[in-house]
Amino acid sequence: MTLHNQPDQPNPDNSPMQRWKLTVEYHGGPFVGWQKQEHGVSVQGVIEDAMAKFLGHPPPVYVCGRTDAGVHALAQVAHVNLPIRYSAKEVRDATNFHMKEWPVAIVTAEAVDDHFHARLSAVGRAYRYRILNRRARPGLDAGRVWHIPVELNVEEMAKAAKHLLGHHDFTSFRASHCQAKSPMKTLDKLDITRVGDEIWVDVAARSFLHHQVRNMTGTLRDVGWGTITADDMKDILEAKDRSAAGQTAPSDGLYPDSDGNDPTRP
Repeated sequence: MTLHNQPDQPNPDNSPMQRWKLTVEYHGGPFVGWQKQEHGVSVQGVIEDAMAKFLGHPPPVYVCGRTDAGVHALAQVAHVNLPIRYSAKEVRDATNFHMKEWPVAIVTAEAVDDHFHARLSAVGRAYRYRILNRRARPGLDAGRVWHIPVELNVEEMAKAAKHLLGHHDFTSFRASHCQAKSPMKTLDKLDITRVGDEIWVDVAARSFLHHQVRNMTGTLRDVGWGTITADDMKDILEAKDRSAAGQTAPSDGLYPDSDGNDPTRP
């Protein structure tokens, strides 16, 4: 176990510190996203406020990648530095106790050394997008899937997805307010699978542009509908024009699933 103090970490009693890797699960519905903002409730703010209840001050919590309003998480990785006196069980259970009114939970807390950083140590990021593809609207999963009542052609969607694999200029799938320095990204995985009434879009890369996954999913939906062909996806990518692609899929169906180590994890 590595002891250290962080200069940017509130530490009133100057006690030795331990860095913890947190695996976080949450329903994005009530939140403005991960990052604290001037208005609205954020996942980061809820976690930091919960920890302040037993620490006496809110510690900064760092995440592998920020999520937008309404986006859910299956296994979002974050880290925090806390006084050495707390055990993994206490970090997890005490934090969860103080945020039980919110749909967010620390699933695991793992002691790591100070070389680990949730964002900088991540070698890849993975997402799953869930489409409920049946006539009946969702009952249990309302707000957690994108409901498309018209049957989609998964085979054509999978064929279209192949045009997006590899290293490309993804301007056509980039949000207008994206702050990335370059539109060039390398897509390592884009699998389309039907699982019962759902279609899963599983995607992985080292990093993504803002709304890239949701914009690709919205365009793949058009292929599944038959309004564009699988081969049209190549032309859309090469157009380097956001207006050439489809709609931005709603945030409801998006789940980051990143463990900071495996860029191909579904």
